[in-house]
Amino acid sequence: MKKGILIHFGELSTKGKNRENFIEALAKNINHALKGLSCEVKRDHDHIRVYMDEVPDEALSRLLEVSGINRLSLFYECGKDMDAIRETALLAYREDGGKTFKVETSRSDKSFPLDSYALSRDVGGYILRNVKESSVDVHEPETRVRILVTRPCAYVYAKTIRAAGGYPLGTLGKVLMLISGGIDSPVASYALLKRGIAIEGIHFAAPPYTSEEAINKVKDLLGVLTRYQRKIKLHVVNFTKLQLAIYKEAGDPYAITIMRRMMLRIAERLAKEKGCLALASGESVGQVASQTLQSMVAINAVTSYPIIRPLATFDKNETIDIAKKIGTYDISIRPYEDCCTIFTPRHPVTRPKIDICEDIEKKIDFEAMVEECVQTAETILIGGEEE
Repeated sequence: MKKGILIHFGELSTKGKNRENFIEALAKNINHALKGLSCEVKRDHDHIRVYMDEVPDEALSRLLEVSGINRLSLFYECGKDMDAIRETALLAYREDGGKTFKVETSRSDKSFPLDSYALSRDVGGYILRNVKESSVDVHEPETRVRILVTRPCAYVYAKTIRAAGGYPLGTLGKVLMLISGGIDSPVASYALLKRGIAIEGIHFAAPPYTSEEAINKVKDLLGVLTRYQRKIKLHVVNFTKLQLAIYKEAGDPYAITIMRRMMLRIAERLAKEKGCLALASGESVGQVASQTLQSMVAINAVTSYPIIRPLATFDKNETIDIAKKIGTYDISIRPYEDCCTIFTPRHPVTRPKIDICEDIEKKIDFEAMVEECVQTAETILIGGEEE
């Protein structure tokens, strides 16, 4: 009797003509996730099956981090004779351990002599006769024994685990994530990856005011995220010259707003160059002065690119909880400041006006400096060598 992990697609069922491309991408990501483990991966129109002699916890933990997987089930493959199906269903029920149960059957092989209801009733009766303490509950059973009857064989499973959901990584395109090294942007990156959106990172450094340790912190954060995306490119922009010019001309209230507008100009150009379809950030509405809705309007005015903000409605405690869960929190709180925090103004404007921003920017020869930032950006590959 073969056994392993049955992978359910979830939202992929809605993708119509693109379904096969999504399943192919998911199968590739699953093979990457299970690299080094002894297994055989097979796919069909409805499921992906991972055959393993024994299913280690390591295999399950890796697959739970693969976007595009809705559920994981520990399954058995058996012949289509009734004795084999009954015994396999009994085994699956006992392993799950619930006292109440329900048997559910689906048949892609309509030539099977029993219909779904009759097969479920037969197997349910067999379990009742062989497990004295068991009882049937068709509404809220502790264990659901599921039987899939296909042309070559039958699959039986009971133990099911909820997984990441979303879509396979990369199938929804790629974005350029503004990553500072704080708590928020790695969590926002995780939310994108979980949804199946690939990322590249852009980090603004201001040496000698910011240290190499701040860049190392960002590298380590992206290193954690390579659990979800095998390799991540980080583009490090030397922002010192432009940032000093901004603070000279903008003064205290508008400095952060002008700085963020310049960052978006640079990020947009790099995004186009790298094939990214959108920009993304870890901003949460109202969290700081540059994240009020009025500030976002003034800052967004310089780019035609869409900006995705996965944490827009999160409060800080929600973000911290996720950061701790995924393992980025302790890295994010290392005491190395980035260029957004090292020059924090005392009285930043919370309702900036676009016309005032434009008047300030006329005093700065920013076009040449923006282009220099783009051309001199250093690209670092996190998670391995370029293939």
